[in-house]
Amino acid sequence: MNLEERIARRRSAHRTSGIVVNRNHLSPVVHRAEPVGRGPVLEQLLDALEPVFDDELPEPATLVGPAGAGTSAIVTALFGALNERLGEPTRTIGTTTRAGSTGTVTWFVYVDTRRVGSPFAFYRTVLSMISPDSVPESGVGTDDLRERLCTRLSRPDRRAVVAVDHHDEPETLSYDRVQELVEPASESVSTLAVGQDEPESWRGTTVTAPAYRHHELVDVVTDRTSTGLTAGALEHETVREIAVWADGNAHDALAALFGAAVLAGEDDADRIERTHLERAMENVPDAGVHVDRTLSLSETRQRVLCDLIAVDAVDQPIREVATEIADRSGLTGGTVKRFLYELADRGVIERVPLPTNGSGRRPSTVVPRFPTIVFRALAATDGESS
Repeated sequence: MNLEERIARRRSAHRTSGIVVNRNHLSPVVHRAEPVGRGPVLEQLLDALEPVFDDELPEPATLVGPAGAGTSAIVTALFGALNERLGEPTRTIGTTTRAGSTGTVTWFVYVDTRRVGSPFAFYRTVLSMISPDSVPESGVGTDDLRERLCTRLSRPDRRAVVAVDHHDEPETLSYDRVQELVEPASESVSTLAVGQDEPESWRGTTVTAPAYRHHELVDVVTDRTSTGLTAGALEHETVREIAVWADGNAHDALAALFGAAVLAGEDDADRIERTHLERAMENVPDAGVHVDRTLSLSETRQRVLCDLIAVDAVDQPIREVATEIADRSGLTGGTVKRFLYELADRGVIERVPLPTNGSGRRPSTVVPRFPTIVFRALAATDGESS
């Protein structure tokens, strides 16, 4: 944090009525422009992309790392910096042309397959990054968008590197499927697969982002609190405790930090107390789901999850839980039940068997597998959503 940022932080702190100066800086779904502690990984990725500096297309590569290793943050930061460095200042990130140059143009396009789930959406996302023209949301077909992409990249001095994030999660576009989609323009497109696992039958370059070490995670949390909270709202020893507890997972560390800040705010506290932190940590499931997966769901499904959090579902079978949510939401019980089973299949919530004394089919309930405090604060259905 430079001196200007330090002064801005102090100024903002005196204008806020609570301990939170900037909620986005605490959020586990918001990435920094330059990820803390990931320098070696960024260097390895730059090695893999080195040919672009000679106006050549790099070979496909993959970035892998365990949950909370910051792979998404690494790629979005790197692609943003490459586009900003190589592009015109007056253009948006992703529509890169070299300022004052007639040489080769390479666009760096980030595709979040949590939110881009169809061929149409994929082509539209890529085109919106590389085309100077607006891309229609409807009224055209997938074939038309594919042709536009091929036309845009038809010149030998136009290329694109496409990062395919979360390709290995349930119900997202797989890396193999993306390869099929870009095949018509394969001579002008290279790909970077990003996820916890390599694509099937992978034989290319692999860059690994290891789990954060404790001192690195301390730096991550300290960086977030330095601009997200008022001075003195969280003790440094508590930051270290969060880092040790999270065991290398930055998402869990930030989810606990964010949740504790929310709880402290609800109590009108002037600092994050141990009780706030303990409750926030308990709210982050072991080996749980990244909260961004829930935030990428449709608004209707997010509303169902919000209602599920509000319902005491611990001892209720799914049928009764669905009925109670339906009464709250205006949806039919059948629709809610279908959503719950669907979300359980995706791993967002978990089916848990209930005790029974009979010999019939054993009933089950559902419990969230994500940090509910963070989700409730950030969900699209929330009054203070972002």
